[in-house]
Amino acid sequence: MIDVTVVLLDGAYMSTAVGPLEVFHSAGTLWNVLVGQPQTPRFRVRTASLRNAPVQSPHGVRLSAETTIGQVRSTDLIVVTATGLNLDEQLEANRDLFPWLRRHAAKGAYVAGICSGAAYLAAAGLLDGREATTHWACAAELQRRFPAVQWRPEKFVTEDRRVLCSGGVYASIDLSLYLVEKLCGHDIAVHTAKSLLINMPRAQQTGYALLPLARPHDDDVIRAAEVRIQRDYTQPLDIEALARQTHMSPRNFIRRFKTATGRTPGSYLQGTRIAVAKQMLESGARSVQTVGAAIGYEDAAFFRAVFKRHAGMAPGEYRKNFGAVQMEGTQRQAARTLRSADRAINRAG
Repeated sequence: MIDVTVVLLDGAYMSTAVGPLEVFHSAGTLWNVLVGQPQTPRFRVRTASLRNAPVQSPHGVRLSAETTIGQVRSTDLIVVTATGLNLDEQLEANRDLFPWLRRHAAKGAYVAGICSGAAYLAAAGLLDGREATTHWACAAELQRRFPAVQWRPEKFVTEDRRVLCSGGVYASIDLSLYLVEKLCGHDIAVHTAKSLLINMPRAQQTGYALLPLARPHDDDVIRAAEVRIQRDYTQPLDIEALARQTHMSPRNFIRRFKTATGRTPGSYLQGTRIAVAKQMLESGARSVQTVGAAIGYEDAAFFRAVFKRHAGMAPGEYRKNFGAVQMEGTQRQAARTLRSADRAINRAG
């Protein structure tokens, strides 16, 4: 049995606690019940809060933890839930968590931060020099606050020397299944996923992002250049023209653009094109080749390669995942799912 402690924090998104709780509780149990096999629980799961009082989500949901972190003397795995984006307030309110995390990490426990929960791991110093991820919308702020961390916001799940992070709120499911597979094996993870009707862990979150074209900056000259690139995104990039308009040499313009945005002008143009391509694919009405040509890529193979590099998946896969829903196909899939569940329940009964 693997001991898991899920830390409940005030202001937390409760799904980032309940999701992992249900995944870990289901490992070795729910599938077994459905198929008529003896249960073999793999995890012993508890909840802990910083203080002996219920915690409340931003949406009014209240949860009471089984214990406090001070009473947890030993644990194999710690999961830190996600809280809101007001990091200054949250980090200050939960600062007692940091030495506790460091102490258990030093004892060899796995420590996982979900979504913005990665900020607590970073503030505790557990992510310095390590690879980490977080929700794509939090990435720029956490990169600014914690520059010693190797942030990889395109990833859903990262693991670096027993410290793990996940992307957005519902990536808590991906992180939990990843840990089930790591600690209990592939078969247990697949059975857990099937019994809960969820997918195995995803690798990339870039397909879900609104493509943050640039980090925030105060360079008005470069911001004007960004507007021109976005306006003329179907045209080839003319660095010399942009440099003339900003009264700089091409070399100085490229250097200043990258300093302000974190990206070269060429990468910025590609990002703009891919953002538009995502919107077109989401409509579900255009072929991949037509989309590529519409944003300035006549070579369909090159467009597919560029899109996959930015979005983490091929254009066709992106359209399948995020395109307009076809109701008839959805109903057929729902019927198949219900029939499969009925058969499993009949076998179990």
